[in-house]
Amino acid sequence: MTPDPAPPDGHLRPTTGASLAIAAVIGLVFGWLLRPVVVRLSGTAPFVTWVQALALVFVAAVLAYVAWHTWQTVQVRRQRLPDNRAVNRLVLARASALVGALAAGGYAGYAITWLGDASELADERLLRCGVAALGGLLMMLASLALERACRVPSGDEEP
Repeated sequence: MTPDPAPPDGHLRPTTGASLAIAAVIGLVFGWLLRPVVVRLSGTAPFVTWVQALALVFVAAVLAYVAWHTWQTVQVRRQRLPDNRAVNRLVLARASALVGALAAGGYAGYAITWLGDASELADERLLRCGVAALGGLLMMLASLALERACRVPSGDEEP
């Protein structure tokens, strides 16, 4: 018989920088490969719209507001969030941090393919990709702030 495993200690570790870096590198590689693959298949490069770029900035702003509100509730006023709401915010924060890193890397990789290109739409695509990559980075940072805001203060006796 094998002994029963030790019960979990009830603590979650923060999202690691390594996981975010891996997501960003994966996004960078796929973004860099997107243009040549799509051009070969369809003959034209994908177009990045302002809606795509500004949607990431908007999501980052919403996440930043939720992080601020959560920080005020948990850290400043020392109120307890309902369990389901706290778990939902933590899951949202972790998933959004990874997606933000992936999007930032993807748009940065796609932007790299337009550096030095003399085509008429290269500058426009480069600008929009840059804004989208910045939006993904802001989304990741706001998500990490939300994850930190979800931490229960160490002085609490309650689980």
